[in-house]
Amino acid sequence: MLKPEITVLDLQGQYRIHTEFYRSATAEHTIILVNGSMATTASFAQTLKNLHPHMNVVLYDQPYAGKSKPHNRHQKMLTSELEAQVLLELIEHFSANYLMSFSWGGTTALTALACSPRRIEKAVISSFSPLINEAMRDYLERGRRCLADCNRTQVGNLVNDTLGKHLPSLFKRFNFRHVSSLAEHEYAQMHFHINQVLTCDHPCFLNTSRGIEIPVLFINGAWDEYTSANDARHFVRTIENSQFVRLENTGHFLDMEHKSASHISKAAVLDFLEPAHSLHLAASR
Repeated sequence: MLKPEITVLDLQGQYRIHTEFYRSATAEHTIILVNGSMATTASFAQTLKNLHPHMNVVLYDQPYAGKSKPHNRHQKMLTSELEAQVLLELIEHFSANYLMSFSWGGTTALTALACSPRRIEKAVISSFSPLINEAMRDYLERGRRCLADCNRTQVGNLVNDTLGKHLPSLFKRFNFRHVSSLAEHEYAQMHFHINQVLTCDHPCFLNTSRGIEIPVLFINGAWDEYTSANDARHFVRTIENSQFVRLENTGHFLDMEHKSASHISKAAVLDFLEPAHSLHLAASR
C-alpha cells in the first residue's frame, strides 16, 4: 500500500486543497492528475499504480469534493477558470513536469495549459472530446434534470448505465455508492458545470485549447461513444503538437475496466511521457 505525503494547502486566500504526494526515490519527473466530474483522489487508484514509481504522482481534490470538502465553505460555484487557477498553483507548488486529466477534468486541464505554465513539459488528456455529440448531449440533459431534483438513485444509475457501462460489476457498485451519496452542494456544482457546457458557444473547448504549444496526448477508448476517439481528433486544429491514441476494447473509464485495458493504457502513457524509460521496461520483461 503506497503511503502519500498528505498536505492541505491554502490557495488564493479562499480555498483549502487536500493533496497527496506519492514520492518515488527513483523518479526524475512529477505528474499531477486532474479528476473528472464527481470524482476524488480515490478514482485514480489504478492510474497511480500504473505511474508510480516511474514518476512522483500528485493527486488532489477540488475544493467542493472529497477530502477537501470539510475544509471549505461552499458559498459559490467554481468556474472552469477558477479550477484552472487552483491547478496552476498546485503545478507550481509541486514543481510538476507532466499533467494528466480524466474525462471532464480535461476542461480544467486545457484551460490551465492555455496559460502556458512554465514547468509543464507534456500533458495527457484522457476520455475527453471537444464536441458534444448526440450521446453526450443526452447524458448531460438527463444528468441536469436528476441533479436539479437531487435524485440520488437516478444520478447513480445514469452514470453506470452510460459512461460506466463497461465497468466491472464491483466498480459499478462502488461508483453508485459514491455518486449517490454526494452532498447537495456537489450536485449543485455539477449542475452548474453542465449548464456551462450546454450553453457555451461550440466549439468552445477548441477555442480554450488555442495557444497550447507543448506535446499533448489524447487517449480515448474505442468503445466510448460519449467522448469518442474520432471527435477528439478535432484538437489537431488547435494543438500543433497533438497526438492521439485509440485504445481497443475499452470504454470511457479506460484503465479501470479490465486488466488488459489497464496494461495498454499504462503503455500508451509511459511511451508518450517517458519513452526511454518505457523502452527499458519493455526490454526487461
